[in-house]
Amino acid sequence: MITDVVPSALAAFRQLASPELRQLLWRTLGMTLLGLGLVWWALTRGISALLASHPLSAGYPIVDGALVFLAGAGLFVGFLYILPVVSALVAGFFLDDAALVVERTDFPADLPGRPMSLGTSIGYGLRFAGLALLVNAAALVLILVPGVNLVAFFGANAYLLGREYFEMAAIRFHPAAEAARLRRENRATVLLAGAAMAGLMLIPIVNLVTPLFGIALMVHVHKRIGGGRVLVRSPERRTQVS
Repeated sequence: MITDVVPSALAAFRQLASPELRQLLWRTLGMTLLGLGLVWWALTRGISALLASHPLSAGYPIVDGALVFLAGAGLFVGFLYILPVVSALVAGFFLDDAALVVERTDFPADLPGRPMSLGTSIGYGLRFAGLALLVNAAALVLILVPGVNLVAFFGANAYLLGREYFEMAAIRFHPAAEAARLRRENRATVLLAGAAMAGLMLIPIVNLVTPLFGIALMVHVHKRIGGGRVLVRSPERRTQVS
């Protein structure tokens, strides 16, 4: 379990600095920042409108300023819970490009995975984002409960990130049902890999690389779990690669 995840995580970090992934790294960073910026703009606009209509805001500029400050501080904390949602969308968009680079550079003897169709990729990204939104909304409810909030955030995202990133990497080689079965059979390893991603999300600034790191990590985890033998999906047949 640990012997599968630790080398995979180290390989994923190495890949982030490689020339092959550098262009994708900047693109994923840009899209992640853009997504977070749009969410920030929408939430701040909504909060400003809400505060403007609140009875306390009429004729009390000091109170109004304090409320705006507290709302902004709350949004800053809330961004920790929003990041997994944005990360899910970005990962779905760049999955095939990033996975292909990792497969080609670190597993040159293996046949590369089959890219998902645009519709399938978008569908996985939206499903992942929807689940991340629900899970982190539930974790956010516990933010005022000391000793539970961080554990809830970490545990929920370790499970969710591990599950979704692994299946997105595995589905390049397997039918969806087979990818899910492989994940269930190796749930401890997948959960530990998800915990590595959830831990990364707790580190400011560094957490912006989570989408690309998660893809590279799970490509390696999937290869290790498969023992070098994977089923490559094709319309006509499945081919075993040693």
